[in-house]
Amino acid sequence: MKDDRIWVIAPLVVWAWCSMATAAGPRPNIVVILSDDMGYSDIGCYGGEIETPTLDRLAAGGLRFTHFYNTARCCPTRASLLTGLYPHQAGIGHMVDDKGLPGYRGDLNDSCVTIAEVLEPAGYASYAVGKWHVTKGVNPKSDADKHNWPLQRGFSRFYGTITGAGSFFDPATLVRDNQLISACADPDYPAADYYYTDAISDHAVRFIREHEATKPFFLYVAYTAAHWPMHARAGDIEKYKGRYAAGYEAVRAARYGKMLELGVITAANTTLWPFPADLGERGAYWGWDERNMEVYAAMVDCMDRGIGQIVQTLEESGQLENTLICYLQDNGGCAEGMGRSGVGPRRAEAPSLPVMADTEMRTTFHPQQTRDGYPVRQGKGVMAGPADTFIGYGEAWSTVSNTPFRKHKHWVHEGGIATPLLAHWPQGIDHPGRVAHTPGHLIDLMATCVDLAGAAYPDGKTPLEGRSLEPVFGNGTIDREALYWEHEGNRAIRVGDWKLVAMHGRPWELYDLARDRSEQHDVSGWEPERVSRMAAMWEAYAARANVAPWGEVNRKRR
Repeated sequence: MKDDRIWVIAPLVVWAWCSMATAAGPRPNIVVILSDDMGYSDIGCYGGEIETPTLDRLAAGGLRFTHFYNTARCCPTRASLLTGLYPHQAGIGHMVDDKGLPGYRGDLNDSCVTIAEVLEPAGYASYAVGKWHVTKGVNPKSDADKHNWPLQRGFSRFYGTITGAGSFFDPATLVRDNQLISACADPDYPAADYYYTDAISDHAVRFIREHEATKPFFLYVAYTAAHWPMHARAGDIEKYKGRYAAGYEAVRAARYGKMLELGVITAANTTLWPFPADLGERGAYWGWDERNMEVYAAMVDCMDRGIGQIVQTLEESGQLENTLICYLQDNGGCAEGMGRSGVGPRRAEAPSLPVMADTEMRTTFHPQQTRDGYPVRQGKGVMAGPADTFIGYGEAWSTVSNTPFRKHKHWVHEGGIATPLLAHWPQGIDHPGRVAHTPGHLIDLMATCVDLAGAAYPDGKTPLEGRSLEPVFGNGTIDREALYWEHEGNRAIRVGDWKLVAMHGRPWELYDLARDRSEQHDVSGWEPERVSRMAAMWEAYAARANVAPWGEVNRKRR
């Protein structure tokens, strides 16, 4: 009788387990796409006039987050995204220079693990393409200098650049797997008309097509668009000719109106504050600055087409339905004055410098010449786009990119840290097309990957800081105490709808984001107890997360 019961119960247990597994479905592929130096309002589905049909499609079939955040700068954001920690905890509280303090070593430390390192034991393959920028080992003299390259941090394949910026036509520190290569002498990618954004997209597609279909995969796609220099193909630039003739203020106003219509901001808590007078004057070089934005738009347009190729490849292979695609940006629009001072020279009629060999490696992000011998030019009047130019789009256009928020890349006011987050997963997101107002941070991406992959975060490492976004995919919310920021002495904390923020060397400002997300009305004087309480929370975070005073960091102790 006892044995008979076993034979009856055992099939029921197996049937129940199989039913639960079928209901849950197979674990998803995960694709994380990160763009570079772009503002909250740049893409179409967040208000921009730049044509981004692929990202708009992902938004319509997925989820748009309206209160998602990065860390205000490229290296810290990448460190934070890859590890699920605040950047100082991962060792990259600033950039990839070693300042001699635990939170500022310029390299991922041994106390953190990457998403790829966590997902590999759970049966995932991991691939990376594009910008790495989380190690100071950019020009290795030995294999030991590669200890924080992608293959040494859990990825099985990599194509991209180890450093942070450079020519789109001839990028520096270009690597395939563990080998430095020249874009002009690459037998595996003999592109006669090389452009880095296209190469990133092409290799992402290649990795998907060549993936062993018996296991799920994680793919990290880190574009350098639209970081300076403003480089784009002539045909893409021509598409946007005249699109910005109305000027900075008119473009910003049009974006603001569209953002309200789309529901990514509300009139109840944002305002189109007066455009700074010193930026709004178009002046003698307006045609030049109009061109800068045309090139910027062309760069984003090209990236969107590349993302379209990735989506199409997933669709053709039958994997799109069970692939989570996340798109976000590493910081706000960039107000840096790269290449914008003085008046630049005309292009020479003939090359004046020695021709570089195709096999010669690019090792510095700012080239002094093109391979065919033309000097690289900067300054007002130098029309951006070609390989012999190296220019950024400047503070006025950055203000437009960050509509309707304050400040830019580097700062932790909303203009520096607010990013779109698109999440598209047909099998895992309820009520597609929604806008989610739950606050989130890129520390949440690691937690989400661990959750969806059924992976185990290893003991002995710095505990995860993020929360899984899976409840939001199901139309729920996330509970957390606070979100924190620090970069170059700029600091902030968000608790619920309250945000305490300060620029380096300046006192705390307090904003009720439910009423004033544009951060125009500091209410710190009305809420001294709240300021004290939140400031104490920030100090406790700084102590546990290896955040040091910026003056101490900037001494560059070794």
